[in-house]
Amino acid sequence: MPSRRLVLASTSPYRRALLERLRLPFEIAKPDVDESPLPGEAPAELALRLSEAKAREPAAAYPDSLLIGSDQVAVLDGALLSKPLTHDNAVRQLRAMRGRTVEFLTGVAVHDTRTDRTLSRLVRYEVRLRNYTDDTIERYLRAEEPYDCAGSAKAEGLGIVLIAGMAGDDPNSLIGLPLIALIDLLGEFDYPVL
Repeated sequence: MPSRRLVLASTSPYRRALLERLRLPFEIAKPDVDESPLPGEAPAELALRLSEAKAREPAAAYPDSLLIGSDQVAVLDGALLSKPLTHDNAVRQLRAMRGRTVEFLTGVAVHDTRTDRTLSRLVRYEVRLRNYTDDTIERYLRAEEPYDCAGSAKAEGLGIVLIAGMAGDDPNSLIGLPLIALIDLLGEFDYPVL
């Protein structure tokens, strides 16, 4: 069993459930990071910057630990699709996305508090949406209320009915934590998963 503490710097229940799949002991920390994009910041840069910031922010409270940070942005025609937070915003997003392809960019970072070293990766995942109706949007939103998800849909839940196809290396990245990249990053810090 690894001797160093592993800390997920996120209160997301989705990321927690994904990390639990690796059957590693870990703690949860709540990072205090402003998620606003910087002027002129590209979506990929935003996802990486935020994942690294989230991994580093709680470092002082966790000496001799590896902290994991992650952040995801959804992009349609080069524009960010944020978490909708409200029903009306989710309706607008889902209308704009129907029949189109949305790119999800998920950054994952591991920060070593022993050495102050941070490594990160960006994972891209494309989702092609069906040409669903306004009625389908309303029924979906009432059933799942995905207002805390970038792009207004949960692929791991009923949102799958809105999806026509997906392409990418790690479907876990779509849910919010790219486990394949994370395993690689942990390996860089000599932290065994098995």
